[in-house]
Amino acid sequence: MTTQQTETKEFQAQTEQLLDLMINSIYTNQEIFLRELISNASDAIDKIKFKALTEPELIADDSEFEINLEVDQENNLFIISDNGIGMTYEDVIENIGTIAQSGTKEFLRKLKQDKENIDLIGQFGVGFYSSFMVAEKVTLITKAVGEEAVKWESTGDGTYSIEDAVKKERGTTIKLKLREEFTAQGDEEDFTDPQTIKNLVKQYSNYVRYPITMEVPTEEGTEVQTLNSMTPLWKKNEDEVSEEEYTEFYKRNFTDWQEPLETIHWSVEGLVKFTGLLFIPQTAPNDLFSPDFKTGIKLYSKDNLIMEECQELLPNYLQFVKGLIDSPDFSLNISREMLQNNKQLKVIAKNAEKVILRNLKKMLNNQREKYEKFWQEFGKAIKGGIYSNPDKQDKLVDLLLFSSSHLEEEKTTLAEYVERMPEEQESIYYVVGQDRTSIENLPQMELVQDKDLEVLYLLDEVAEFVINILGDYQDFEFKSVLREDLDLEDESETEEEEEVEGLLEKIKEHLADKVDDVRLSKRLKSSAVCLVSGQQGLSMSMEKVFNQMEQNLGQAQRILELNPNHQLFTTLQEIYNQDPEAETLQEYSELLYNLSSLVEGFTPEDPVEFTTKITDLMSKAK
Repeated sequence: MTTQQTETKEFQAQTEQLLDLMINSIYTNQEIFLRELISNASDAIDKIKFKALTEPELIADDSEFEINLEVDQENNLFIISDNGIGMTYEDVIENIGTIAQSGTKEFLRKLKQDKENIDLIGQFGVGFYSSFMVAEKVTLITKAVGEEAVKWESTGDGTYSIEDAVKKERGTTIKLKLREEFTAQGDEEDFTDPQTIKNLVKQYSNYVRYPITMEVPTEEGTEVQTLNSMTPLWKKNEDEVSEEEYTEFYKRNFTDWQEPLETIHWSVEGLVKFTGLLFIPQTAPNDLFSPDFKTGIKLYSKDNLIMEECQELLPNYLQFVKGLIDSPDFSLNISREMLQNNKQLKVIAKNAEKVILRNLKKMLNNQREKYEKFWQEFGKAIKGGIYSNPDKQDKLVDLLLFSSSHLEEEKTTLAEYVERMPEEQESIYYVVGQDRTSIENLPQMELVQDKDLEVLYLLDEVAEFVINILGDYQDFEFKSVLREDLDLEDESETEEEEEVEGLLEKIKEHLADKVDDVRLSKRLKSSAVCLVSGQQGLSMSMEKVFNQMEQNLGQAQRILELNPNHQLFTTLQEIYNQDPEAETLQEYSELLYNLSSLVEGFTPEDPVEFTTKITDLMSKAK
């Protein structure tokens, strides 16, 4: 075929339908076209370099590889050139015309049949056709070594032309005649503006391994500049990167003024190949637990950014981790919908979770102060992981930290608690409260304090839910100091319950709408009374949490415990013995309930009445 001969071919597929699918389903913004074309150019250079390993003469005259960009504001043109492998006439038909030959219907059919095969989209050449999102005409001129040059052109109207051309150098040049809206005269991004192009290269293709060059205006005139850094930090060996480089990269790319608390850099070679560079921040963002919180994980393929916020890469409880994953196993054209069920992504996500947890465990064992700082910021997220995903409890339980009655400043793991337990101790004791001081003043703590038993202090609303989900640790059952059946025998003499059964029943009768039972207490030493929750179901602390969330899940079972060795109990007995129906006994019963409720953080149902009874009682005192 001579250069004067031109073939005009019709697309076998309905091009409009395909482009509509591409623009509306695969791409979210038109600027992606630049990333796609640069990626194709980089692939073309990769191919010639690989082929030259056995045929070095292919690049003997041109071994300095680069991708050159050019803008022509006067003629509304954007041009990209590479000195990669180039294409023959047949290559153009096969590679650029793949969509046409395969047909849109076949493309859609295969996509529906095999949604998890991410390579499908790339096989159909969609990346090149992204040019039509911004261009009214696309012209491609390409030349393979030892072959005639070929020119391909189309306006995306259902046809394309192909003919021989004149081109001296190996490689491919693509010229886009931009739609007016994507020029200086339009209302979209101006892709003839050098600064716009520089910014887009920095955002999407900064780590492409070949120089991306462009002639840009300067004060002295114009100069050719390299727009990308070329060597991705994450592609270097860990021992080649300094802490300062990691820190600078993190601050620049993840908008944090602080250095990261932890940097995790690793690579995987196998059925799925990828590199990960992740960072744990120093402090948790204010909106970490907001439904609108967005993960900071970026997804790259072959050094090209393909997704800014890939939520599928980390489980929810690790969404505070920032960083990136780069894998050549993904097509640049993949959509979020396609990623959701992608097998390769699931393998990467599982590995990333495993590596993060391994690093946290290492930090816990070897850098305890650093881990406690991490826990202060993100411990709630780890506990939330157990609460939301009970199947992960084996992975997370040994990362938990708790304040303890036996430790003033530092915290303890469950394993460390168990190691300190006396041989005869059969349970792990815990208590829920706002802070150490209020917990240690609770009447329910008196017996465990007297016996010098270690108690875990749960100081946030998530911790108790986590403990309930775990149930036990190393076969030791968790027991709440604030629930019934503490199962600790008190050696001091107590009044036999049978002897005061009538009094207890009468108090229970007076509080019938408030408590489920009234009992003698074995846990109180100096306090007169306390409320405890039933052994099963909601605790009173859980009830408060749900009330704060405006979720009515019912009321916790309440049990009023009286200290039989307290002077007040003696007074109650005297009143009952004189007159079981005495009004004073009812008033005392209600006062005791309200007083113990206040200790648990509940407001009396009728504060005015409660105050009146207190003042009346005080006025009677002599």
